[in-house]
Amino acid sequence: MINTLNIYLAKNYLRNSLGLLLVFLSIIYLFDTVELIRRASKFEDVHMPMILHMALLKLPEVGQIIMPFVILFGAIYTFWALSKRSELVILRAAGLSAWQFLTPLIAVAMLLGIFQITAINPLSAALLARFEQLESSHLSHQKNLIALFEGGLWLKQKNEDDKDGYIIIHAEKVHRATWQLDNVIVLYFDKDDSFTRRIDAPSATLSKGQWIFQNATLNAGNSPALPADEYALPTDLTREDIEETFSSPETISFWKLPAFIKTLEAAGFDSTRMKIHLHNLLSLPVLFAAMIFLAAVVSLRPQRSGNTSLLLLSGIFLGFVIFLASSFLKALGISQQIPIILSAWSPATLTLLLGGAALFTLEDG
Repeated sequence: MINTLNIYLAKNYLRNSLGLLLVFLSIIYLFDTVELIRRASKFEDVHMPMILHMALLKLPEVGQIIMPFVILFGAIYTFWALSKRSELVILRAAGLSAWQFLTPLIAVAMLLGIFQITAINPLSAALLARFEQLESSHLSHQKNLIALFEGGLWLKQKNEDDKDGYIIIHAEKVHRATWQLDNVIVLYFDKDDSFTRRIDAPSATLSKGQWIFQNATLNAGNSPALPADEYALPTDLTREDIEETFSSPETISFWKLPAFIKTLEAAGFDSTRMKIHLHNLLSLPVLFAAMIFLAAVVSLRPQRSGNTSLLLLSGIFLGFVIFLASSFLKALGISQQIPIILSAWSPATLTLLLGGAALFTLEDG
């Protein structure tokens, strides 16, 4: 009987949560599409199919953001529906405590958290990266590209001397304090992607509107190499542009995050934001379980008085408080005012403990 009841409650909750997720995503997709249409109205080469495609690419990432609210409101709605059909009264009369009929909901919530980490997040990261590429090329028209691999930092920028050509810069390591690049190679290409010349330098510094290469060697085709104590290369890249490129951990798959963090640190960049994002992902199953506790706290007592509006407002308020607290602690962690573990795990752990304590106090079964 217990197994049958658990399956029934788990199916009920899963169906309600997925239904709410579909409703929320549909609304968000509509608003994102409208916003993209507004931005695309300035460009003649961006058509409606591309706009719909871009909005769709962004949707999985939005789904990850709203998932804790879906878990919370799905549980609240499930409890409300069970109460309306008098099924909770029957469960109480059968001698079941709240902990017994919460177990299948907690199990489903934690499994959804694991599924989001292992499957949805990698898919979302790939789609979001594609969205940012389309946005950069069609809505922002940015020509600069920045990538980081185990071999070091790669930059692509336009060639100020040849408007149709481009330049690729490679550096093995970056010193963020002085923004000095070590072991730098600069490759020049024309509009036909043909290599034209090369610059080698042991170091380079990003100054205002230019790269300054020290002790550079200039190689142009079959001409002999020319040494230069100092060589300036114009650029429209800024330090903020480069740092912001690596401040979007949402475009990195969960499975690739640990290796990317090591690469980031080896190249001389700060990996704090990436580490916090990784631990936030790992804490999702705990946070989703905590949301079930909160849903039970706001649902099991108010439902007896039939005050549905109070139930809904309580859920919205709790979700809003958790979101604000999570964002605040994340900001403190990124600024390195509190440890990374505390920043990432505090929202989930505190919510779980408070929800469990409140449920222990209220539950008399």
